[in-house]
Amino acid sequence: MDKEIFKNHTDYWQVADNIRNIYMSNGSLTTLLDFERVLDEVDIYAFKNWEIGELVAGPEISKYRVACTFMWPEKLMPDPRGGRRLLPFDCEVNYMKKDMKIPVRIDDPSDYQPGTKKAKLITKPVWLVEIVMPKALMNDIRTGSIEMEDQDIDLDELDQAYEQDLDDEANSSEAQAQDAQQSLNQAQ
Repeated sequence: MDKEIFKNHTDYWQVADNIRNIYMSNGSLTTLLDFERVLDEVDIYAFKNWEIGELVAGPEISKYRVACTFMWPEKLMPDPRGGRRLLPFDCEVNYMKKDMKIPVRIDDPSDYQPGTKKAKLITKPVWLVEIVMPKALMNDIRTGSIEMEDQDIDLDELDQAYEQDLDDEANSSEAQAQDAQQSLNQAQ
């Protein structure tokens, strides 16, 4: 995961360069949208702080997998339970705490580096989370279905059930939930 992210602790501008490069490449943008679609479908954004992560590296596309690295301020670490949601889908999730130097806001001449017109840099601790995802998972989510525990689940049907509030009925008691699971198994 350490590749070259914040290696010399002054790569603050690397984040902006990475975003610019993504927008310059239609393939990278499409891959990133598919990657994000998977994160959304497994409800990772329901967990604390996941929605505020900032892409700092990637997508790095290999033959079978796609890797992206996201950043959070130290005090806003994403809830690890969100990352665990990806593990059953053959994803890898790696957490790393790093220091990053960022420029200070310039309010007066003392905020410049001596003898330059550049802002002083201060060190801030950040969390980096690398997510490596199988391309097959991204393709399954894009086509609207995913196989979970040898069951093919149509995501459109699942969305329709939520819209019709059928989930409230199924969750009203544990007995009803078990009955629903049995009828699902019989339908196959």
